[in-house]
Amino acid sequence: MLTRIIVCLDVRAGRVVKGTRFEQLRDIGDPAELANRYETEGADEIVFLDISASLEERATLLDSVRRSAEQLFIPLTVGGGIRSVDDTARALRAGADKVSINTAAVAQPTLLAECAERFGSQCVVASIDARCTADDRHWRVWTHGGTVRTERDAIEWARECVDRGAGEILLTSIDRDGARTGYDLELTHAVASAVPVPVIASGGAGSAHHVRDVLVSGGASAALVAGIVHDGVTSVREIKELLDRERIPVRKVA
Repeated sequence: MLTRIIVCLDVRAGRVVKGTRFEQLRDIGDPAELANRYETEGADEIVFLDISASLEERATLLDSVRRSAEQLFIPLTVGGGIRSVDDTARALRAGADKVSINTAAVAQPTLLAECAERFGSQCVVASIDARCTADDRHWRVWTHGGTVRTERDAIEWARECVDRGAGEILLTSIDRDGARTGYDLELTHAVASAVPVPVIASGGAGSAHHVRDVLVSGGASAALVAGIVHDGVTSVREIKELLDRERIPVRKVA
């Protein structure tokens, strides 16, 4: 199976933004234009995350999804503010191939099963934001854009998400997000070892070598990148060239 390199576009008020640990946001550009650019560079998938998810801004996001879907030939995932089966249907009708569900799934776990039953597990991505707590050294699940701590254990929650129908896990380390110090290999390996579905590693990429590490040592099936490609630290093409040299199977860039 080919390893996937996925570019994440955090969208707020119709623009792509990027920050550190979900804060200090700065403008990057237009979602549809950036999605098209990254596909050309060799991205295997694009993820749009609505990081504000008010009703008005979700409508703006879906407009970006429509514009992007008209041009893209790679899968497009939409997340942020997906709270119901109807929200999922709207995203898929707009042109998304998958939806990523986080806060609503924690509040109402049956939502994962309802979406999987109606649209298929291949359309349902369980997004998990995790942080290691100083008091008990467990990875806890956080919701609402990484601002609200729950008592759910991230590994156990990943298992439950899969049992309820999620076809993939999008796993973000809040501690590493935007820090560019490398993915949380221990967390990624723990979750990847616990579930039978693909795990997308997110949070911490600072170089192409960090991507390699999370695929090899972390056991991830895919790596999500954002800031390092937005800022030109590296490119999807360069990441794939490194993986190819190290005999990690990837879709070749034309």
